[in-house]
Amino acid sequence: MTKTHRSKAAFTVAVASGLVLGGVAAPAALAAPSADAVIAEVYGGGGNSGATLTSDFVELGNRGGAAASLAGFSVQYLPGSASPSSAWQVTPLAGSVAPGGRYLVAEGKGSGGTVALPTPDATGAIAMSATAGTIALVSGTTALTCKTAADCAADARIKDLVGFGTATVREGNPTAAPSNTTSVARGTALADTDDNAADFTVGDPSPTNTAGESTGGDPGPAPTPAKIHDIQGTTRISPFKDKKVSGVTGVVTATRTFGSQRGFWLTDPNPDNDPRTSEGLFVFTGSTSPAVAVGDAVTAIGTVREFYPDAPATSNYQSLTELSSAQWTVDSHGNALPAPTVLNPDTVPTTYAPSPGGNIEPLALEPAKYALDFWEAHESEIVSVTDARVVGPTNSFNELYVTSKPDQHKSVRGGSVYLGYDQLNSGVMKVSSLIPFAERPFPKLNVGDVLTGTTSGPVEYSNFGGYTLFAGVLGTEKDNGLQGETTRRQRTGELAVATYNVENLAPGDPQAKYDRLGEAIVTHLATPDIVNLEEIQDNTGATDDGTVAADQTLQKFTDAIVAKGGPRYQWREIDPVNDQDGGQPGGNIRVAFLFNPARVSFVDRPGGTSTTAVGVVREHGKAHLTASPGRVDPANEAWTTSRKPLAGEFVFKGRTVFVIANHFNSKGGDQPTHGRFQPPVRSSEVQRAKQATVLRGFVDSLLAADRNANIVVAGDLNDYPFSPAVQTLTAGGVLKDLIASVPDAERYSYVFEGQSQVLDHILASRAPRGVDYDVVHINAEFADQASDHDPQVIRFRPSAGNPIEDGIYDFLDWLEQVFGK
Repeated sequence: MTKTHRSKAAFTVAVASGLVLGGVAAPAALAAPSADAVIAEVYGGGGNSGATLTSDFVELGNRGGAAASLAGFSVQYLPGSASPSSAWQVTPLAGSVAPGGRYLVAEGKGSGGTVALPTPDATGAIAMSATAGTIALVSGTTALTCKTAADCAADARIKDLVGFGTATVREGNPTAAPSNTTSVARGTALADTDDNAADFTVGDPSPTNTAGESTGGDPGPAPTPAKIHDIQGTTRISPFKDKKVSGVTGVVTATRTFGSQRGFWLTDPNPDNDPRTSEGLFVFTGSTSPAVAVGDAVTAIGTVREFYPDAPATSNYQSLTELSSAQWTVDSHGNALPAPTVLNPDTVPTTYAPSPGGNIEPLALEPAKYALDFWEAHESEIVSVTDARVVGPTNSFNELYVTSKPDQHKSVRGGSVYLGYDQLNSGVMKVSSLIPFAERPFPKLNVGDVLTGTTSGPVEYSNFGGYTLFAGVLGTEKDNGLQGETTRRQRTGELAVATYNVENLAPGDPQAKYDRLGEAIVTHLATPDIVNLEEIQDNTGATDDGTVAADQTLQKFTDAIVAKGGPRYQWREIDPVNDQDGGQPGGNIRVAFLFNPARVSFVDRPGGTSTTAVGVVREHGKAHLTASPGRVDPANEAWTTSRKPLAGEFVFKGRTVFVIANHFNSKGGDQPTHGRFQPPVRSSEVQRAKQATVLRGFVDSLLAADRNANIVVAGDLNDYPFSPAVQTLTAGGVLKDLIASVPDAERYSYVFEGQSQVLDHILASRAPRGVDYDVVHINAEFADQASDHDPQVIRFRPSAGNPIEDGIYDFLDWLEQVFGK
């Protein structure tokens, strides 16, 4: 998985679909939920910039039927990212909390704010973080010593625990991050599932003491009456941001009743005449299912928030305008729903986004001109699409991508091909489901399949994939029978070189993955003579234990190839320095060669180490490597925390061929194509440009020693044919990027957020003759994948650099093809 800037397997997040998703197992929760006293609310922004309250606080609640004594208890605080020197800070408690009552603990006071807390029931001086930390309710006043979720789960003194923001110590998953102006709080029922993300939501601070007193200061201005289109406004940010509004009317068009992002969508059936203002609004209810039904007419009051999936000040993403801390009345039931916006092929503009060279949030929306503006102008409204073709297969998070523009850069197999920075496919949108999976499992569809009939639901922004249709009505699956491709076998006189990213392959992976990869080599790639492999992990996979050898990984792979009827491949690779080549922590991914010794010879020349640079020498008019295999300038800063290229010298029918396997740095850190900064800054390109310069220099040194050298540069370059890195490699025609030579509709090896695109490349020098190239589509377009990349193969006749020799070689090859000898 190389496009790590949006990799869902790397961390745990709460997404707009309302499900808390994690690619890593959450630590064990505490042994049992508390039956009475629990932590009800945590606020750490007191006295900070923008805060109203002058002090931090922790509020306790009692979910039991009798008073809960707090004598001898304490609340304790640990920073979110606890270091070995971090210590729990303690505030002793006294008294009790009544059934259904609250108990207020005042903590650190800041220099800002204007409103004091109500009289606290206990007072401490802990200066808590506004955004990340852990609060524990502890039996006793001795400071805790645990620093991990597992250790704290084993401490019987802890009655309740809440990790907020990015806290390391938490129950289940941490809460969403609060801020200087927001707290995290349980719902009124004080539900305790031992999953902080499910139990707590972000909202306005509401400190309450045992007397039932809340903040005694100025309650602020009265709510402003507002219609939904007033709230949405004509830009991406509501003119009512962080203000309380009232008289918000609309018809409930959809509800979300699972996960920690529950709520309902309202649409005003009486729109204004401004196409820039959405008539839809999401009412956020946190982990509590709203007591409304589709068709209810509602009048609501609440605070307008702009929800970002991460810290608002530094977010690269767009926000969702929503109504939080809401109260409402249902005025009537069974009302007709406002008509949806129907997505026809010409509904969404072709131009993707305005390009001011910065933040587009302050710009007035132009929904007839830009696709991102169109979606924002319809935020939280119902949209519908008919007979939508799938352009991104179903993933493990129960999402897929469709297009409303079926003819926009259509691939030969039904996808939407990404052909330039200014040619994003604006018809692509993500589809998730509001229908409980117990009622209807999410469809498992491949590229080219169709959701027939109508798919409709509210649309809102997600940091994963951009604007998303949350389907309350989901079309019927139509399987169009997409099949994996098979390339032809190389002829006797052709050398076949393939490249394949096998996605973090480790010995602990299921045998089924190895079997599928073996089948791909033998059947779909027709047993190439040489295979460049990317993402080969060490023998212990992602366990970060200092292991760097990968012989068990490669042995298991080559055994799987033999089991599928293939040859006994040999391998060559160089173990990296531990934890220096990026990728999944502890995995030590590297590039490697497989080769069929019955067809091609590897020139083993000692001297190649993880830190030694391979060189080029000229002998008898020919180029040779000083070490084979050898790494290309591994100490160069261009390869910092990235895989180093591996050069190998091969001999095929007496002709020398140089193959260089590559895996350039990932796109991690790039701003998203659908984010609030346009055009997005592709910061990761800087390192790939440096890597391309170093690699091109090595290729030039080979050609300086032998201008007729047969050179194949292959691998996952993590970049496009039109990127600066690839343009550096191909400058002057020294190397030809073969994927750029195929028709547009076939130019892809990877599918990301519904865009069929290129990350993998095979480039060849001028010497190879009779070049035949193929991208073999067996993974990227399928819901069931052995890897997220498609392999590629080049077949060619190596040159001897002598026209007479090459002519004889070609004649003998022709005879063999004709007569089989």
